[in-house]
Amino acid sequence: MITLLTLLSSLLWWVLYSSIFALFFALIAYAVLRWTERSRVLFNRVYLACLLWNLIGLVLIVGVAGFEGHLHPPYAPLLASGLLRFALVLDMLIGTALLWRLTPRIDAHRIRPGSACMAVAAIMAIGFGVATSLV
Repeated sequence: MITLLTLLSSLLWWVLYSSIFALFFALIAYAVLRWTERSRVLFNRVYLACLLWNLIGLVLIVGVAGFEGHLHPPYAPLLASGLLRFALVLDMLIGTALLWRLTPRIDAHRIRPGSACMAVAAIMAIGFGVATSLV
């Protein structure tokens, strides 16, 4: 019973943290997409794409950390691993694909793949900047 409650609690925290980060990332992506598309986009669809991207991304990164055995600090060996770099590139590709496929403009046309790439790049740059300033 304890294991079941621990698993349920972990799943709830996974969804909670993913939704918090998805809101932060969706605000960035929304601004970048409005700028690159020169048209309004639907914020709720940007949020949905960012939420799915965060859910998948957290599983990828925690999976790599668990595989390499770096679940506790210091994280310097994890940041230097090639497998994490591959996972981050895969994460960015997944984010681009999700934003591109799930986000329409207000005129019902899909955003351009280049705009999705620009939004993901801005999110990752800001995310890395915040993460490195905290460490």
